[in-house]
Amino acid sequence: MFKDIVKGWTKHIDFMLLDMVCLEISFLIAYMIRNGVSSILSMPRMYENMLLILLVIDICVVFFSNSYDHIIKRGYLIEFKQIVIHNVWIVLTFIVWLFVIQQSENYSRQIILTMYPISVCIMTVARLSWKRIVRMQRKHRKEDRKLLVVTTTERAEAVVKDLFIPYRDYMIEGIVLYDQERKTGEKIIASIPVCAGKNDLITYIQNNVIDEVFIDLKDNETEVIILMNLLVNMGLTVHVNLLSNNQSLENKRIHPFGNYTVLSASMKFATPRQIVMKRIMDICGAIVGLIFTGIACIIFGPIIKKQSPGPIFFSQERVGRNGRTFKIWKFRTMYPDAEERKKELMAQNKMNGLMFKMDNDPRIFPIGHFLREKSIDELPQFWNVLKGDMSLVGTRPPTMDEYVQYEAHHRKRLAMKPGLTGMWQATGRSDITDFEEVVALDAQYIQEWTIMLDIKILWMTVMSVLKGKGAV
Repeated sequence: MFKDIVKGWTKHIDFMLLDMVCLEISFLIAYMIRNGVSSILSMPRMYENMLLILLVIDICVVFFSNSYDHIIKRGYLIEFKQIVIHNVWIVLTFIVWLFVIQQSENYSRQIILTMYPISVCIMTVARLSWKRIVRMQRKHRKEDRKLLVVTTTERAEAVVKDLFIPYRDYMIEGIVLYDQERKTGEKIIASIPVCAGKNDLITYIQNNVIDEVFIDLKDNETEVIILMNLLVNMGLTVHVNLLSNNQSLENKRIHPFGNYTVLSASMKFATPRQIVMKRIMDICGAIVGLIFTGIACIIFGPIIKKQSPGPIFFSQERVGRNGRTFKIWKFRTMYPDAEERKKELMAQNKMNGLMFKMDNDPRIFPIGHFLREKSIDELPQFWNVLKGDMSLVGTRPPTMDEYVQYEAHHRKRLAMKPGLTGMWQATGRSDITDFEEVVALDAQYIQEWTIMLDIKILWMTVMSVLKGKGAV
């Protein structure tokens, strides 16, 4: 899944809010200079209204101008110039507004004129300070999208140079030279390695964390479309250095990428608002879930220790979004040697495919059956949700053993964060025995994802657990 491009003035809502605070502070300082510090406590209603009017004017100025265009890249002098112009428009607009409502004689001109230089100074310090913080965050951000570049030997250096722009939110993981069958070890500019050729591209993606692929293969449109469809079907987001549109590709966007204009395709495009809402829902749900986890630990912890000496919690390495690994937590329901005994029981696996599930698993101690039946063993995963490794709703994360057996089309399950529950758990729960059906339901969830769908799945999951229709 790809977070859709943020366009327009809403892209820099943080700077807009910062400017609003600066304007309000500047006005209050100007008012106190004119009337004294103590006068702020008995400010007339007309000046209180002026605080609100300034905010509305600032929003209008931002909306109709390019105040924040390329703001992160702008230097100090250019930024100062933009701030001067921004504040000129605010003051002029306010003066015009006073004349329109015929109230100009009731307001102190000294306050308005004093506010201007104060606002320029405060806003300059605030913007430059915030830009420095944003730049530092981007520089050290670990969750940048991992980008794989597919191009030719002739174009490789130029493509990397054009993508290597300042303050980008993606990390170039490597280069695939598509005109070579297999080629690794060589370094392009900025120490970007050549990691694969045409024949081992899919293998490399299978074995590494890759979120997005940038394709630059001029004069080879047929090959690009085939490759694009293959990669999107693996759950990746694909950007193509602009080629003619093709109706067979769904979920397309044309937008800037580095110094290029690209055609991007993905299983699902999500808006920043949707991403934020999903994360807020995850955090709220995780906090509530951890309260229940604590209660369950007090009740069942001693029973687990008595029936099977060892730790109360069980952790295991799992594979998350686009191949990232993390440690998942559960209440322990199996004897300590469960992983070693799994190989002996593979013949009794009732799942057709790359997951393991069997009836009356002998590795589970008595209370473990109850914990699994009621899905209580899953409660510690709310910690994974709070950390951001998982979401409340997503696709169930495979084990490392399962993941290494994945075919290319299975990888689409990892296009979103894994979840406590998902489409196949809510609709079929443990009754589903065909892994390909699991993959199809997970792909359907990703393609149709909305916040309302998450809420629906959560409700269906709760009902399934309460009715005892099986465990995850």
